[in-house]
Amino acid sequence: MNELRHQIEKEVRAAAAAPQVAYITIGEEAEGQRIDNFLLKLSKGVPKSHVYRILRSGEVRVNKGRVDATYRLCMGDIVRIPPMRVAEKASDHARFVPAASFPVVFEDEHLLVIDKPAGVAVHGGSGVAFGVIEQLRRARPQARFLELVHRLDRETSGLLMLAKKRSALVGLHEQIRGNALDKRYFACVAGHFDNARQHVKLPLYKYTTADGERRVRVQDDGLPSHTIFNRLEVLPGFTLLEAELKTGRTHQIRVHLAHSGFPILGDEKYGDYGLNKALARSGANPGLKRMFLHAHSLTFTHPASGESVTVTAPMPPECEAFLQQARNQRAHD
Repeated sequence: MNELRHQIEKEVRAAAAAPQVAYITIGEEAEGQRIDNFLLKLSKGVPKSHVYRILRSGEVRVNKGRVDATYRLCMGDIVRIPPMRVAEKASDHARFVPAASFPVVFEDEHLLVIDKPAGVAVHGGSGVAFGVIEQLRRARPQARFLELVHRLDRETSGLLMLAKKRSALVGLHEQIRGNALDKRYFACVAGHFDNARQHVKLPLYKYTTADGERRVRVQDDGLPSHTIFNRLEVLPGFTLLEAELKTGRTHQIRVHLAHSGFPILGDEKYGDYGLNKALARSGANPGLKRMFLHAHSLTFTHPASGESVTVTAPMPPECEAFLQQARNQRAHD
């Protein structure tokens, strides 16, 4: 949400300087939010009365149509925001974002798919000054458009897709809403996963802790969520799984596995704290100092050509080393 707020503030400030309109495509973070609250939170410095005035007058439009203040946003909605003046913040000028490059898995004039390392946020916010999107924009100043199609948790590595054209972004969001993207992850969990293939359908509810940390739990009134887990390899005390995402909820794989009794190794939010500490200890065999969750495969329909595209990212070296250590241990048992 913070990255989206910075994006809107940037576009709105530009609109204030030169009479133009900002168009924002709604992602998962704003899905279900009322349009008035969305504008109030993201347009800091704009008087509340002005926000409601432009809503009443029809200057704010969603998918080219007028909406009232109670309209709830849907993923993929395109919101038209008229020029508004937003107070500049000193921190916006002082913040330095270093350019960075990441391993490119696929790129053409419409899309960019990278292999994101673990430990790197996809966008700034929540105590993070900047992330992949800000660094790529800095590294590619000539890019007229560059937006995240989806997100990965900071500690998750693997495939991250970005759109280089708004038409590509809208088309891919339509595929996400229709569950037409095939996203698969490698996850190593604690314990012996009995079933070769298992469907987990547990509703997920997002909430915020007292100290402001975003969390997710299984709860009856949560959003419907579906993950399929395929058992790939059984190791001493651990199981290597492939997770197929059928819905794309926040922390979905992590919470589904933890709730099922198979926490992901190295997961600091939902995992086994004692086990994580033991695995991260210097000299541990096998040893692991990150969360073992890697987005390794992504299949989608190209938004321009209509062709099916599959991209893959290899297992990270530190995860492969952990698996090999565990295999060696199994061979000696």
